[in-house]
Amino acid sequence: MNVPCWDSAKEFMDREELQKLQLSLLKKQVDNALKTPFYSKKLKSIGINGGDDIKSLEDLRRLPFTTKNDLREAYPFGLLAVPAKDCVRIHASSGTTGTPTIIYQTQEDVNMAADTMARSLAAVGCTSEDICQNMMTYGLFTGGMCFHYGAEKLGMTVIPTSSGNTLRQIKFMHDFGTTVTHATPSYLLHLHQAIEDSEWSRDEFKWRIAITGAEPHSEELRCKIQDKLGIGVFNCYGMSELNGPGV
Repeated sequence: MNVPCWDSAKEFMDREELQKLQLSLLKKQVDNALKTPFYSKKLKSIGINGGDDIKSLEDLRRLPFTTKNDLREAYPFGLLAVPAKDCVRIHASSGTTGTPTIIYQTQEDVNMAADTMARSLAAVGCTSEDICQNMMTYGLFTGGMCFHYGAEKLGMTVIPTSSGNTLRQIKFMHDFGTTVTHATPSYLLHLHQAIEDSEWSRDEFKWRIAITGAEPHSEELRCKIQDKLGIGVFNCYGMSELNGPGV
């Protein structure tokens, strides 16, 4: 069976080998967390003074949750586990419900975000032959740039149209033969109607895959969009606090 993949060595790893890798990475993450004042206090209060105190994946139960309020209280540098000079990019939430949550990325984080996004795109059938139109907002939102880097890493041709200007979006899709789009589910429905109202017929477009995100939506809505567009529609979920899309 030909299964789409990005990194076959990891994606087809047997269960025992995978669990060993997960445990080693969990230990490493605990050591990183202990470099911050916030987690150092929390982890040491429950007897975790280093990654070696994590003996198995079952020890995940011992680790404290991090709440949105914790992230806000740590603003702006309280959860930074590396020297500030090692950061190459800063993203942030909109802050509409309070203090924005800040996401720092080192070059390794940027590379990892691109890798996980490339892996996600490969999993839904995207290839280097595709032309991808990224209709998500660029800037502080992680979903624009992290998606863009991942698509490029897969070898796709990326058109960074960002959000809005629907007539231009449609023209570019038609003229450049866009095969993959990245947009919110509500905008995909708007785009569908705009194409219906345009001078072009639907069969003039090469659109075959739509990646959705940035808005919560049900499986029922995803299926509705898929039926309306007549293409594969895939929910690309993620969290800025976990390095953006492609989780």
